[in-house]
Amino acid sequence: MGLIVQKFGGSSVANAERVMNVAQIVTETYKAGNDVIVVVSAQGDTTDDLIAKGKEINPAGSKREMDMLMSAGEQISIALLAMAIEKLGFRVVSLLGWQAGFESSSVYGAARIKRINCDRLRTEIGQHRIVVVAGFQGLNKYDDITTFGRGGSDTSAVAIAAAMHADKCQIYTDVDGVYTADPRKISNAVKLDEITYDEMLELATLGAQVLNNRSVEMAKKYNVELEVLSSLERKPGTIVKEANNKMERMLISGVAKDTDVSRISVIGVADEPGIAFKIFSRLAAKHINVDIILQSVGRENTKDISFTVARGQGDEAVEIVKQFTSSVSGKDIVVDNNVAKVSIVGAGMESHPGVAAKMFEALYNARVNIQMIATSEIKISVLINQDDADRAVTAIHAAFFD
Repeated sequence: MGLIVQKFGGSSVANAERVMNVAQIVTETYKAGNDVIVVVSAQGDTTDDLIAKGKEINPAGSKREMDMLMSAGEQISIALLAMAIEKLGFRVVSLLGWQAGFESSSVYGAARIKRINCDRLRTEIGQHRIVVVAGFQGLNKYDDITTFGRGGSDTSAVAIAAAMHADKCQIYTDVDGVYTADPRKISNAVKLDEITYDEMLELATLGAQVLNNRSVEMAKKYNVELEVLSSLERKPGTIVKEANNKMERMLISGVAKDTDVSRISVIGVADEPGIAFKIFSRLAAKHINVDIILQSVGRENTKDISFTVARGQGDEAVEIVKQFTSSVSGKDIVVDNNVAKVSIVGAGMESHPGVAAKMFEALYNARVNIQMIATSEIKISVLINQDDADRAVTAIHAAFFD
């Protein structure tokens, strides 16, 4: 028996019935002889509702005040879950992020965890209490509440598991594991028993919404074994760990779709050293992540550079690029929000030639046009028209798994 960290997302605690269901799962784990720390997200669509309320009052409200507002959702969840566990007859305490020792950077809305002071957690565990922690939030050096961005509760759970040297971190969701594609869209998607950190990190980064990519990155760094499983069905999930014991790896582990994408094209920049650095260093300084990059061959002393960013950062990225290009004539900036990124991921790709050709053939047969391509050792991503995304995923999945 050991220490288990369990994380429950918003859908798992969306109403009173589901809160009591989570309390049953937690207390069963505790009765089995384990110490338990639970990390909880805000109920259902609470975070979205809070954002909408903030925008209604002040569309240009500061990020600090938005963090103060959004952190309220998790406070409701932890109190309700603690009350449910109390009702079942167990000792329990609920803690906000700062009470649980989360110290963060000061980037409001997208803070990073700097460290966790585990004294309070160890004290409560030592007194045989179940500890319920608000995910998604911490405290910065100014004693201000910060939030960790979308999926931040996953990151909170893995961070606690790493800091407390937990035996396992269980991520409970509304699906019963990691599938080769979204099972709600692809009827014959296959559930994986195991997947490596690297594969899961790529899938999470590329749009699979089972786990947050930052949480997988942290789990890999600190060798935290993850298990993804359903809070609604009692069945084994998917283990995420360093090595896969299968003698023969699957060719690919999954197909992912991401529609939160904007493509920005800068037309006619000078064909000279340092231009790419000047553009992308400015974006990096504003914490804007760039994904696929395509640069054309220079012609007539100019070249075109296209890249993708998250759609929510598209307007800010365009303004930054405009500031860079404003002093030079002949440059056009073209933005396309009607795009999607479809990707395949698999460690087995490294030793199997022809994977890209098979993917492209599937897209050709489905009459899907490719706009941009990015590859690595274990992934191939293509940028396509958003209207073609579901058809593309279906065609690619059929090519590799049917």
